[in-house]
Amino acid sequence: MLAFLRSHYYDDVLIEKPRNEGGVDLVAVEGDDVVGLIDVSVDGPAATIESIAVHPDRCREGIGTALLEGALARLGERRVRKIDAWTREDEAANGWYRSRGFAESERYLHVYARGKEQLSRAVTAEAGLVGVHAFLHMVDIGREDEMREAFGRVYVCRCYERAV
Repeated sequence: MLAFLRSHYYDDVLIEKPRNEGGVDLVAVEGDDVVGLIDVSVDGPAATIESIAVHPDRCREGIGTALLEGALARLGERRVRKIDAWTREDEAANGWYRSRGFAESERYLHVYARGKEQLSRAVTAEAGLVGVHAFLHMVDIGREDEMREAFGRVYVCRCYERAV
């Protein structure tokens, strides 16, 4: 969780690790401390980085790259041909993926609607339901400026891909 606090995913952190049968899960450990992890799901010849995280005190030491390289080696043994990863606007994350051979393949907007006014613009209420906040996807990236003006939190979500 510490690795995500400074990222745009700070509010989208799972408190329990999902099952990842058939995937690749690697953990970097120093002594008794976990300093990094990578979880990759596999679907036939394609894989997705579900999580990659490095403890904030250990960033820029090559731990994330070593975890990625370890995962890629295991994926290659399984004849996986392509890997992708999704990230938001964190320049460090976007730069890291690009510098490791990933190229952006698609993007969309993550839009957060909070409060009665924002929710009424984004969601049609069902009788008896009271909205608190909503997490929405906007595929029309051309409406980014409009969404940023209407909602307090909007992020560009990017998919990066590369060959294994």
